[in-house]
Amino acid sequence: MMESGKTRRLGRIFRDDGKTVIVPMDHGVSVGPIEGLGDMRKTVNHVAKGGADAVLVHAGPARTVDTTQLGLIVHLSGATRLTKEPNWKMQLCSVKEAVRLGADAVSVHINVGSEHEQDMLDSFSRILDECDDYSMPLIAMMYPRGPKISDEHSYEVVSHAARLGYELGADIVKTNYTGDVESFRKVVNSVRVPIVVAGGPKSDHVSECLRLVYESIQAGAAGVSIGRNVFQHQDPSIMTRAIAEIVHNQADPANALSTTGEKNETILART
Repeated sequence: MMESGKTRRLGRIFRDDGKTVIVPMDHGVSVGPIEGLGDMRKTVNHVAKGGADAVLVHAGPARTVDTTQLGLIVHLSGATRLTKEPNWKMQLCSVKEAVRLGADAVSVHINVGSEHEQDMLDSFSRILDECDDYSMPLIAMMYPRGPKISDEHSYEVVSHAARLGYELGADIVKTNYTGDVESFRKVVNSVRVPIVVAGGPKSDHVSECLRLVYESIQAGAAGVSIGRNVFQHQDPSIMTRAIAEIVHNQADPANALSTTGEKNETILART
């Protein structure tokens, strides 16, 4: 049977084991040229060397970075932190433009619980329709974020956000880790599409980030999408390789860094 365009594209994001390591670098829209993203081409080359499976960027950088060895995900939505309502993500790029750029998938950000949730859902539905026209996989970044949400990592709100992404028709759902394997396994089991876990803010210690990766995979996640903890590390290649070892080879977090050929103490001292 011939593969569909969508299956081929997903095959450039996920390895044969059904897992993926994505490094998102879409932060320039929301917060500007932060540390690690000054030279996007250099950073993309570092994470490719480290064994990342895909990068996620906005349309502009997608034109200039080398993704020969990587899946390319073009992020379609955003807002700057300078605006009055930074949680109201608008569509900034079309699926057609992502196709022209050679994207293997597109992603859309929805803040579930936001005062503008309905607008983001409406936009998502139209993007989904356009994705179907091009057999383009759609990643839904589903973040519980709004006035009624006190803990963005609680099982109740994460499970709702993830399920919403699945209900809407996303091919992949990205969401927060709930903090423990047992509750996150329930999140994974309630969604019949792959879930990837967001890395969140820069961790104080590398070990915290690697534990999140390990527990997410143990709970059944199909991978991780980690940005700042990779590109703001002193050696993004080594950090990427450590994450890939856990995701693809079930390495123990304590040993993941040593498999990269450098001692844990050296890495930890750098953070």
